[in-house]
Amino acid sequence: MNVRSTIATWVRAVFVASFAVIAVLALVSPGARAQESREQSDRNDHDGPGRGLKNVVLVHGAWADGSSWSKVIPLLEARGLHVVAVQNSLTSLAADVATTKRAIARLDGPVLLVGHSYGGAVITQAGDDPKVAGLVYVAAFAPDLGESVLDLLTANPTPIASELVLDQFGFITLTAKGIREDFAQDLSDTEQALIIATQGPTSVAAGGTKITTAAWTFKPTWYAVAKRDRTISPDLERLFAQRMNATTIELSSSHVPMLSRPSEVAAFIGRAAAKIQ
Repeated sequence: MNVRSTIATWVRAVFVASFAVIAVLALVSPGARAQESREQSDRNDHDGPGRGLKNVVLVHGAWADGSSWSKVIPLLEARGLHVVAVQNSLTSLAADVATTKRAIARLDGPVLLVGHSYGGAVITQAGDDPKVAGLVYVAAFAPDLGESVLDLLTANPTPIASELVLDQFGFITLTAKGIREDFAQDLSDTEQALIIATQGPTSVAAGGTKITTAAWTFKPTWYAVAKRDRTISPDLERLFAQRMNATTIELSSSHVPMLSRPSEVAAFIGRAAAKIQ
């Protein structure tokens, strides 16, 4: 066989092989392609937002401070999110709403507001800020107009109620027993001891102030229910999530899932951020 004939044979073989590959690709089922698309979407969601908003403001609850988000913050930042954790005074709802709004004002662009416990009341009131694009509640109160945290806690009692201590200045703290058994029962002894030592006394006035603006009635919402919560009734949390028509997950955790289930909480917040265009 001469050189010209050999080259012609090789070209025909390459052409036939290329046509066969194209035909096989065309026959790949739509379901397989859809599955590949879903897997890629899942990878994108896991690796970082890639889209959606970039700013997250975390609002802590009673008997806590911004460090209650210490495990979640680096996980959110690894997703490319800009995170700010406020430091509430816990002296009044108005003061804590003002603190949260100052944090929002310092950020460029839309904000995802995340609240834990009493912090849910704060974001409910502060969420009317035009820069707030969505609200995430983590084992949090979500009062409606005219409701307060204390109203809801009194109407839906939990074991923590017997572990509240009121001082002469009108501030409430938790007993060590309450923290170990009813607040953070799924944390290590060391972590529980840290919460006991650093808990922020919380004013009765903060919990007793009624909500005048319920942002969850007009903003997109997400809710993480803590199924082993002994501070807020899990059934009450489910009621909050249902009445705001929130995207909801349930976590097998105590009242502090951001400390006992930080990866799941961070992933949930990350998905919420990615959903907001």
